[in-house]
Amino acid sequence: MRTITEINEKILTQRAVVFTVEEVKALIDEIGIKKVTQQVDVITTGTFEPMESSGAIINLGHTDPPIKIRRAWFDGVPAYSGFGAVDLYLGATSVSEIAENEEIWGNENPTNIIRGGGHIIEDLIAGKPIQLRAQGQVTDCYPRASFETTITRDTINQFYLFNPRNLYQNFIVGVNGGERTLFTYLGALQPRLGNAVYSNPGEISPLFNDPDLQLIGIGTRIFLGGGIGYISWEGTQHFPLQKRLENRTPVGPAATLALIGDAKTMDARWVRGCYFKNYGPSLMLGVGIALPVLHEEVVVNCAVRDREIVAPIVDFSIPRRVRPTFGLVSYAQLKTGKITIEGKTVRTAPLASIYLSRQVAIELKNWIVEGNFTLTEPVAPISTERVFLPQDRWTEI
Repeated sequence: MRTITEINEKILTQRAVVFTVEEVKALIDEIGIKKVTQQVDVITTGTFEPMESSGAIINLGHTDPPIKIRRAWFDGVPAYSGFGAVDLYLGATSVSEIAENEEIWGNENPTNIIRGGGHIIEDLIAGKPIQLRAQGQVTDCYPRASFETTITRDTINQFYLFNPRNLYQNFIVGVNGGERTLFTYLGALQPRLGNAVYSNPGEISPLFNDPDLQLIGIGTRIFLGGGIGYISWEGTQHFPLQKRLENRTPVGPAATLALIGDAKTMDARWVRGCYFKNYGPSLMLGVGIALPVLHEEVVVNCAVRDREIVAPIVDFSIPRRVRPTFGLVSYAQLKTGKITIEGKTVRTAPLASIYLSRQVAIELKNWIVEGNFTLTEPVAPISTERVFLPQDRWTEI
């Protein structure tokens, strides 16, 4: 048995024994769970994948005369302005109005990658200049009607990521049983089961290795976008009651987390705007969690392998919230590059970068080994009882 306080003392004196979760799985095969528990203090996990429910809070600072912003654009990408006078929220999937005006949605061959909120966030983190245009609501205390300037991360006050839904504990495998190509949040799905796309890196992903969320909670310090972040709440669509295997890993989308962190300290290597053809912009994000080895059960959970984790194969050709599935498939099968669906061999590809997911875990390990990252005690647990409520009562307009 260990405590986080004891582990932190070892980290600060550079005596902590830290392994990535991939290294730990190999070590378990070599020396067993009990010896790993005795020898290892911290296990680092990581992922680098699209996380579209992300965005940035930006405070510009007041102009002279002051402005109460009611509409704002960063390089043509609209931000939400329903906060204080110069507080803005830039969503990762917000779309350049230039692209919308060109009416390229649904075009099989759009001429340009559409710039979105994720690209703006990446550029600000990289220190690049961004053109800001704002329109204000004129009041006695905010008499200015409009404002234009160029900003960088160093010329604004607050610039932090506040992401309502990151780190899906598991997700789906997308396929297309229809007759035309579908453009989805998993990318292009080819007709007649032409390909299959999955988005989770599998056994190295953070929440597969803490399936019941015993080691994390509100206030847990994490690796977020190359800087230090924190778990701020359960994520939207958090569904811990998903059906689970005996090893406690879920058989589909389950737990999610809301994350927060100072974007001014982040690295654009780990925060990248991206674009899915005919679907829209998003954000690729690196997130890592350090798991303290407090007892043997921690290592037992981290022993889980790709062959023991499954995801549902979902047919996107049926335009419904609940789509038919072709059963479950293991991540070990997905990573071979092909699976079999109803007797047909279907090629597979990950939307997550397996390589960069590993690199996140390695980077976090190095921070801890060097004494630059300590662990935190959660101030409250993440709910394990939240139900998922769909909107089944609706009126078509």
